Amino acid sequence: MTQHFLLSAASRTLSLRSIYKAGEEAAYKVFCEMRWPETDGEAVCPRCSNHETYNITTRRKFKCKACAHQFSVTSGTIFASRKMDFVDLLAAICIMVNASKGVSMVQLSRDLDCQYKTAFVLAHKLREAMAQEVQTGEVLEGHVEIDGAYFGGHIRQENAKADRKDRRLKEHQNGRRRVVVALRERHGRTLPFVRMTEAEGVALANDNVSRMSTMSADEASHWDLLHNGFEVERVNHSEIYSDHGKHTNMVESYFSRLRRMVVGQHHHVSPQYLHQYANHAAWLEDNRRTDNGTLAQVVVSNAMGAPVSRQWKGYWQRAA
Repeated sequence: MTQHFLLSAASRTLSLRSIYKAGEEAAYKVFCEMRWPETDGEAVCPRCSNHETYNITTRRKFKCKACAHQFSVTSGTIFASRKMDFVDLLAAICIMVNASKGVSMVQLSRDLDCQYKTAFVLAHKLREAMAQEVQTGEVLEGHVEIDGAYFGGHIRQENAKADRKDRRLKEHQNGRRRVVVALRERHGRTLPFVRMTEAEGVALANDNVSRMSTMSADEASHWDLLHNGFEVERVNHSEIYSDHGKHTNMVESYFSRLRRMVVGQHHHVSPQYLHQYANHAAWLEDNRRTDNGTLAQVVVSNAMGAPVSRQWKGYWQRAA
């Protein structure tokens, strides 16, 4: 039997031990190289794009020789105004990419020896960086599977059996129930959206899937409208999961990861942030065959290329 990729040595090219053994200066160099890859880590002024700068070593800042603008390696990025050491930021990224089904913020705060709020905000900033690879705006092509999965919205169940309610009914929900509609290319990208009903996935497919693509969906009646614009394969899950190649197993694999992330690690996810976790799970699913060292480099590169977060500022959520 073939060994699973995550069990192989090829999947382990980075460790927390190697990060802390290399030290703060090595971590700082990694961030510089990811911020300015075209100059091998040499600073470039973000204001006037001048390559000639002074290095203010005492404050880890740079000063542009042309416009006298002072900046740091994280200025204008998602890590702007950071206070954590670079070695701790790199360790946090390593922990996030190593956790194939997510990591709880209590555990992350203990690993980094920081406040829960600090870990919470940092993780969401990293999810924003990951989402740059997920929500690219490019349409999906080839064979695309579509499905939806509901999260949250249940009320607490009564103690006595006689008083218990059927929590599947709408009147027994608290209005916070959301559905993650996912479009997934077979052996390709995953594109999730958070909506109120699964039927809204038809409009999402029309906007995000090439008309030359074929699609797979289950027996739910609202997917009947997909036949108006696509060649659609349907599978009746009440009878069979896979019917001679007709299935939605790839998108169900994504939902399996997201469900285990929410239930097993976070236990509760607010509808306000569900899209962040959906993008995180999609990024992990799409990169499940990539070694953790490469994944960490990708996240650092995305974070260095991402603008200052408009939702997450400092060490807690920015006020609306």
